[in-house]
Amino acid sequence: MLLWFVGLSMVLVWAVFRSPAVDYRTVALGAVLPVGELAVGRPFLLHTLVAAAVVLAAVVLATDRRGRARRRWLGVPIGMLLHLVLDGVWSDSALFWWPAFGVEFADRSLPEVSRGLFSVVLEVAGAAALAWWWRRFDLGDPERRRTFLRTGRVEASSGTVR
Repeated sequence: MLLWFVGLSMVLVWAVFRSPAVDYRTVALGAVLPVGELAVGRPFLLHTLVAAAVVLAAVVLATDRRGRARRRWLGVPIGMLLHLVLDGVWSDSALFWWPAFGVEFADRSLPEVSRGLFSVVLEVAGAAALAWWWRRFDLGDPERRRTFLRTGRVEASSGTVR
C-alpha cells in the first residue's frame, strides 16, 4: 500500500502550502517510511507521533534556518505525520500517543494490511491522486519531469485545470 500514502500526501501538502519550494520527493519518502514496519510485522515507532516529532526536531536542529536543506528535509516529518492521518493511526490512542499510555507496543496488525479489500479502494484513490498530480503539473513534459525528479519541485502549468 504505497500509492495511497504517496499520492494523497503530495496532493494534500500542495493544497495546504501551494509552495514551489517544497520538495515533494521527501514528502513522499516520509509518507512511506512507516510502511517499512512491515518487516517487523506490527506497528512500532514509525507509527507514533513521537517518531515524527523526533525527526522534525532533528531536521530543525541539523539544518540552517533559512537553508535549502531545511526546506528539503522538512518534507520527511510532514510526510510521516500525513501517514499517521491517512492510516487512521490517530484513532488508536495507545499507539499514536506512545509512550504516554505505557511503553509496551501491543500485538496488533499493521493498519496497512488490516483493511482487506478496502486497501484496493485506497490504492485506486492514491493512483487517481497521482494521475491528477501528473496532469496538474504537466509531468508529461520531459523538462518538467526532469525538474521534478531532480529537485522535487513542481510548477503549475498555466493550461492545466485546477
